[in-house]
Amino acid sequence: MLIKIPSRSLCLPSEITPESIYLARRRFMALSATALAVASIPSWASAAASNYDVDDPGAAPDWFMQKRESIRWKAVDVQGESITPFTDATHYNNFYEFGPDKDDPAANADRMPTEPWTVVIDGEVGKPGRYSLEDLIQPHTLEERIYRLRCVEAWSMVIPWLGFPLADLITRAEPTGKARFVAFETLKDPEHMLGQRSRFGLLEWPYREGLRMDEAMHSLTILAVGMYGRQLPNQNGAPLRLVVPWKYGFKSIKSIVRISLTEQQPYTTWNAMAANEYGFYANVNPNVDHPRWSQAQERRLPSGLFSPNVRDTLMFNGYEEVASLYSGMDLAKNY
Repeated sequence: MLIKIPSRSLCLPSEITPESIYLARRRFMALSATALAVASIPSWASAAASNYDVDDPGAAPDWFMQKRESIRWKAVDVQGESITPFTDATHYNNFYEFGPDKDDPAANADRMPTEPWTVVIDGEVGKPGRYSLEDLIQPHTLEERIYRLRCVEAWSMVIPWLGFPLADLITRAEPTGKARFVAFETLKDPEHMLGQRSRFGLLEWPYREGLRMDEAMHSLTILAVGMYGRQLPNQNGAPLRLVVPWKYGFKSIKSIVRISLTEQQPYTTWNAMAANEYGFYANVNPNVDHPRWSQAQERRLPSGLFSPNVRDTLMFNGYEEVASLYSGMDLAKNY
């Protein structure tokens, strides 16, 4: 028996595709036989349409299907942006546990079992424990959050996530007065995560990341369990990943198995490996270049040789509401 903690943004016109399929009529009609339920789900869509069967939500577990019916659609939106096609978002990934190439995660991640899944919550909390994924999600209403995603490698996407605020989970765990940071750890499973058998980049497994407590508690920070109205694909961090939209993508750790509240700044994988290239904060900042390339611009996917779709990078990836978190800090030093 698992222990349950008690409840307590522009593309060229030719690249913008209709929004009528991403959450198309056929899909949401299948969610409910009632007109009221149908009306509660938006009929806007993205280029994802041609890339998956909108009538088939996939082999999603019961808990996801139940939660899917009460999703708060477009709880956060991105104005003036087109959503990245589903195929690009799910077949162009960095997830080195499955290999170093962008298409390796999609090719290899289906080997990783995601059921059953448990998450340990420990450290400076009043109610530590091990959650089943179902227990972790149960108290929360899922929200659709359409966020920009900016990779440190200077490419970007716009993705509709399904998740809930990390702050709600932290509150349930009852953080102590000593909790100043939140540390995250991903699954270590060399049998199914082929990249963990290699020596790529001398990375140490499991992958680890961390946030300052005020960053973790910010309303934009979420734990995602889905995207594009569907269960999160393995290559995108199933069944549970962090999404922090104002930071470079490597901060949004995937396939989480441990969340620890700590007094000291936690060890994070890329920062420990190359601190001069990957800072602990990793806020999107067009004024602070990576040692090996400029961060002033980014390539928005999809793009090609004759349509590179390059645009200026926005401070904090356009989420200026987080600027107050770093008041008085030297963001070139605390990069």
